[in-house]
Amino acid sequence: MTRLIRFNKPYDVLPQFTDRGSTDSPRATLSDWIDLPGVYPAGRLDRDSEGLMLLTDQGRLQAWISDPQHKMPKTYWVQVEGTPDAAAITALAEGVELKDGLTRPAKARLIAEPEGLWARNPPIRVRKSVPDSWIELTIREGRNRQVRRMTAAVGHPTLRLIRAAIGAWTLNGLGQGQWEDLEVPNIPGPPRPKHAPNRQAIARRHAREEAEAKQEARASRPKPGKATSTKAGGTKAGGTKAGSAKPRKPRKPRKG
Repeated sequence: MTRLIRFNKPYDVLPQFTDRGSTDSPRATLSDWIDLPGVYPAGRLDRDSEGLMLLTDQGRLQAWISDPQHKMPKTYWVQVEGTPDAAAITALAEGVELKDGLTRPAKARLIAEPEGLWARNPPIRVRKSVPDSWIELTIREGRNRQVRRMTAAVGHPTLRLIRAAIGAWTLNGLGQGQWEDLEVPNIPGPPRPKHAPNRQAIARRHAREEAEAKQEARASRPKPGKATSTKAGGTKAGGTKAGSAKPRKPRKPRKG
């Protein structure tokens, strides 16, 4: 039976079950929070980011969720330094030029601090002289550290990043470090061609065209015993011209 779970990843947790860097590393991994063999993350979430992760034990479902070609929207709550103006929000929505190209159109808006938000450990860096604010940002692509680079490009570095939703799945009602099972969706199959060829209809048409060609060939053949032309001087059925006779053989001279 296929399993799909959602997990609220805490800050400073690697988005994998083992630390490939070192066997003696003290860094926390998913195995410190999830004791469920056989499931793997469907997509990543940086170590210094928090929030929603989806995990499953089915490879096809994992690929469907994480593949950027499906353009599954991902929504983030972003605490940034300063207060973005309308121009900065518009730039985030219309596209920001990064080193790897222009970002795709997104949804961006200023929001109040999300209700019921847990405290981060350790807390963010705070500067008394610089205010901070929250942005809700929804993107449909997954470049490396994209959200952080986008807010920095418009002049507002990210202080805290929380993924709030992946497609229709959200963090609602899920505490930090908690996970729970989800209903497994029906994955759409590969699209069929809009004009798929009907092989039986093609075979019937070829057979009909072949029969018509044979019938035309039989009709165009001359019938035996008839002249091919009725004009004067034409050829008769016997193969001689009209009005002509066979040449006579010379007579042998008589003896004596």
